[in-house]
Amino acid sequence: MSDPDRKPSGLRNPEGAVRGLGAGTLIMEAVILLLAIQPIRLLGGDLGPIAIGLVITLTVAAIALAGLMRRPWAWHGGSALQIALLAGGFLHWSLTALGVIFGLVWLYALHVRKTILS
Repeated sequence: MSDPDRKPSGLRNPEGAVRGLGAGTLIMEAVILLLAIQPIRLLGGDLGPIAIGLVITLTVAAIALAGLMRRPWAWHGGSALQIALLAGGFLHWSLTALGVIFGLVWLYALHVRKTILS
């Protein structure tokens, strides 16, 4: 028996599932960014106050965007966050490494979003 209101993805609330994926990805990124400050500082050399300020700013932005995932522009904000993290590589090489990792995770989240909502 076919339900005409049923989404092709099979999910009852595909928009909510996708928002949860985006929010979870951003929260995971925020936690890892905060936890990475000390090991990078101790093992990675010169992580100056500007770089630490950038990491904390990006962490706060990731948490804020995770809470705003109901807004369509939050997905663009998440993409901008990944670009900013990559650009942080000019301050310390490890920020580029984190930017590549989280950029790939974010691209996968965008792919899943497109697949589920189309």
